[in-house]
Order: sequence, then structure tokens, then C-alpha cells
Amino acid sequence: MIFLDANYFLRYLVEPDGPGNETRRDIAAALFEAIESGEEEATTSDAALAEVAFILASKRQYNLPAADVAAYLSPIIRLPGLRLPRGRKRLYLRALEIWSEHSSLGFVDSLTAASVEHSALRLATFDADFDNLPNIQRWQPSRER
Repeated sequence: MIFLDANYFLRYLVEPDGPGNETRRDIAAALFEAIESGEEEATTSDAALAEVAFILASKRQYNLPAADVAAYLSPIIRLPGLRLPRGRKRLYLRALEIWSEHSSLGFVDSLTAASVEHSALRLATFDADFDNLPNIQRWQPSRER
């Protein structure tokens, strides 16, 4: 099994800006094709996916809207050879969906929202952007303290 770092996703998803990155894109594309066909198996982490989302959306880098980033990452997450812990594919896809609908949250906050939205958990945060999500209950301290 192969662990995918953020730069493999990025080289696969973005246009190369020079000959070195063109070669890297070709290598990354071949690997993702092998993952899609089941010839190779790979995994990754929350941190790697968050880095990819951040870089693609960054105004200093690629400046893509959240919906575009989600459209690029969702098919990769669905690849048959991409092995993630149980329930993580669904969680990442839901986080991308939330981010597409509420881009002010950012991907990491969307991942947080996806983690708690259908649970009995209340979210302790000072970020009022979560108030726009119907299935999130923010924890507030008791006024009696």
C-alpha cells in the first residue's frame, strides 16, 4: 500500500508550471490510474487532504472556489483503490459538500462539521459561521458559572 502525500494530489490536479512538474504530473497520473484500476492501493490522511484543499483554494496559490476543489477531490476520494479507515470516505465527501455550500467555513471547519453534524455531540467553538449549518449544535457555557 502507498501513502499519498499532498504533493501527489496537487501534481495530478493542477497544470504543470515547468518541465520538472510535467514529469511529476505524469508520474502522479500513472499512480492515480493504477489506484483507479485497482492495480495499486493507497491511503492518505486528514492532514494531507486538508493541505490539498488549502493550497487549491489559497488566493496566493490556485485561488479555486470551494465547489471546484470539491469537484476535483470527490472523484479521487471515490477511487476503488483508495483505502481509508471505515467511514472516512463518506466523511470526506460530506465535508467537501458542506464546504461547497458554505465556503466561508474552509475545508478543515467543514470536516469538523461533517464529524459532528449527525451525532449527539455539541461543538465548542467561537466561530459563528457554524450557526449557518442546521445540523450543528454549538456548545455555549452556562451563565451560572
